Amino acid sequence: MTRAPMAAVWEELGGDPALLPGVSTVVRAGALEAALPVRELARACVGACALAAAELGARRAGLARVPRVSVDDGALATAFVSERHLRIDGRSPVNFAPLSRFWRTADGWVRTHANYPHHRARLLDALGAPGDASAGDVAALLAGRSARETEERVYDAGGLAVALRTPEEWAAHEQALALARRPLIERGGAAGRGGPATARARVLAPLSDGGPLLPAAGVRVLDLTRVIAGPVATRTLALLGADVLRVDAPGLPEDPDAHADTGFGKRSALLDLAAGRRTLDELLASADVVVTGYRPGALDRFGLSPEALAERDPGLVVAQVSAWGAYGPWGGRRGFDSLVQVATGIAVSEGSPERPGALPAQALDHGTGYLLAAAVLRALTERAERGHGCVVRLALARTAMWLTDGTGREEGPGAPGPSSVGEPYDRPDAWLSERAGPVGLLGHALPPVSFAGGPTDWSRPPGRWGTDPARWT
Repeated sequence: MTRAPMAAVWEELGGDPALLPGVSTVVRAGALEAALPVRELARACVGACALAAAELGARRAGLARVPRVSVDDGALATAFVSERHLRIDGRSPVNFAPLSRFWRTADGWVRTHANYPHHRARLLDALGAPGDASAGDVAALLAGRSARETEERVYDAGGLAVALRTPEEWAAHEQALALARRPLIERGGAAGRGGPATARARVLAPLSDGGPLLPAAGVRVLDLTRVIAGPVATRTLALLGADVLRVDAPGLPEDPDAHADTGFGKRSALLDLAAGRRTLDELLASADVVVTGYRPGALDRFGLSPEALAERDPGLVVAQVSAWGAYGPWGGRRGFDSLVQVATGIAVSEGSPERPGALPAQALDHGTGYLLAAAVLRALTERAERGHGCVVRLALARTAMWLTDGTGREEGPGAPGPSSVGEPYDRPDAWLSERAGPVGLLGHALPPVSFAGGPTDWSRPPGRWGTDPARWT
């Protein structure tokens, strides 16, 4: 019998299986419907995150029992497309730029990603197109080219393009073979060598009575992530009470709509990591958690590789998320959810080789984000018990392989607790909220992470990108 996805994830996180019956599910027809088991993936990722939060909260609050966790399909379906539900003063954001799409090639399909200006410029340069080229111009250029040749040419130029592959073609790819040898959630590494933390004592204060249970209260999280997966993880930690400081380079602006969607509960600062080395060192000296979401190797020159951070401070929890993993022939490549779907055969599974499709949500991003938050929360619980930190790594492409190969639709041994059937999911209104903030009146999805006594919304709306000081509160 297939092992329940939630139980499999919880085991990879090192959690106590005796806690699984405390997770209940509200099942709603119509939520995240797809050819692949997207809803089951979402339940497992969010459920594991909520259970890890409840476990840490119970420990810090001295509770006799871990609070019960509730996973609602309606909340999942709404939160997994939070970027689509965002409204800023009534305006809907544009999630994909005109050159971020599928294109017909001479021998198949290729998908490009050009939401950021520098990625658009590199794509056009690789194709030999002028800077003001239209979608029609690009379509005409690609129609006479090979998909695989385009993939390599664009990546060599620093852009992003991926040729459509079937599940069978991906399974035979060297990167897929490298991923298959790794667990879904990599835990341990340089920071998990077994000795107590020597840099500074890290004893999180007991949680006080009154107000919602905030398991991560007092935890300082240095957020070095962009786009969706990493920011979803740190947005979740902020929901749970962490002091999350997102730091970006002044010359690499974030899309303001993306920041508004994932900036809830956080502060946002700008820092040149080279020129501002002293400030970076001060932030690292007091951080409990560092989360990175740039392509592997991109931050190494600043001493921010997982290995360097763990060596610097054995008590630190280091979390890394990447598109393709930090190994294999594609380990150093940039990537996004939409491109990973195309490479790994998901686009064929959700459509066909002749007309590729897509998941109903950027589920690799969102699912991996909640898994990353869960891994951080479990690492904090284990640090309280063992005295040392941990390195955790996740990759969108590895999550994709779990979705296509390892996430069953049937509940097997170790399944969570009871489920109930709710009204079909046809409108997201029950899981949307509205609040005013520095960027305007925001309509947004509510968090899906839910446990008894826990928070139901973020403590603060997102501020404007890069306007907070680069220091801890």
